[in-house]
Amino acid sequence: MLHIESKEQFYEEIKNGKVIVDFFATWCAPCRMLSPVLEEIEKETEDLRILKVNVDDLIDLAADFQVSSIPLLLFFQDGKKIGESLGYLPKQSILQKINTIFH
Repeated sequence: MLHIESKEQFYEEIKNGKVIVDFFATWCAPCRMLSPVLEEIEKETEDLRILKVNVDDLIDLAADFQVSSIPLLLFFQDGKKIGESLGYLPKQSILQKINTIFH
């Protein structure tokens, strides 16, 4: 998983392909529970990339997407937002969302 360090890097990374962006904070318990689940999913899914955005570090980027609760997953296809998921979900539920949103 790639940790995004700037707004510019974020917009460059979501341009191509299937991308899930995890908006999180280090102090957020559900976010910490979700992280290893996302790592597993990324390893098992060939054509999917997962980006992490710390809302405390990139406040302006979180504001761009009106992030008011975390963890928030945003799903992008070739730079276009096509779905989202709020809160912790188990692996199987995330995989179902991936299949529904990207296929």
